Amino acid sequence: MTEPAPVFASGVDNERLNAQLRFLLEADKLKRVLRKNLLVDGSRRENSAEHSWHLTLFARTFAEYAPEGTDVDRVIEMLVLHDIVEIDAGDTFAFDRADAETQAAREREAAERIFPLLPEDQAQRAHQLWEEFEAQRTPEARFARAVDRLHPMVANWHNEGGTWTRFGVPRAEVLKKVKLISEGSEALGAYATALIDDADRRGYFPA
Repeated sequence: MTEPAPVFASGVDNERLNAQLRFLLEADKLKRVLRKNLLVDGSRRENSAEHSWHLTLFARTFAEYAPEGTDVDRVIEMLVLHDIVEIDAGDTFAFDRADAETQAAREREAAERIFPLLPEDQAQRAHQLWEEFEAQRTPEARFARAVDRLHPMVANWHNEGGTWTRFGVPRAEVLKKVKLISEGSEALGAYATALIDDADRRGYFPA
């Protein structure tokens, strides 16, 4: 599709506005990135844009389970940005070890292309938030990661095992992900453990 000519408005920094718009139009491509995970009702695979939106709602709704003093607005900003790199890098399934080996390099290259579409100040902030999420050194980043890890577990439990059953993921491998959840929220980590135990009782993991 040919890029339309920019629209100019009086009284506006049109260069800045059009840079912001280029970023937003690029971000629209996230709707085309399909994840392995299914929707809660199991009807189809979710896309990465849907995933990002639902994570922000999880974070806002579960804010009371974040460590005291956590800036939940920063968490939400992090969550809405962190998967944009999947436009170039694609979604990496949590239990695909081969794909995981190249994930960091693929996503960093994508970040270096996509975030600079924004005006410089916004590009720097977006990149900083993305780096913060990846480094996991702040309470906000750890809570964001906890929500990111919990989300597919909730979906899998509700659609009778989902990707756990489809790809034969052992219970022990899923339990390893609970550590990341507990580091961001003890309450959500405890809930994730209970969810996995119940999924095991229901036969959602290979024997």
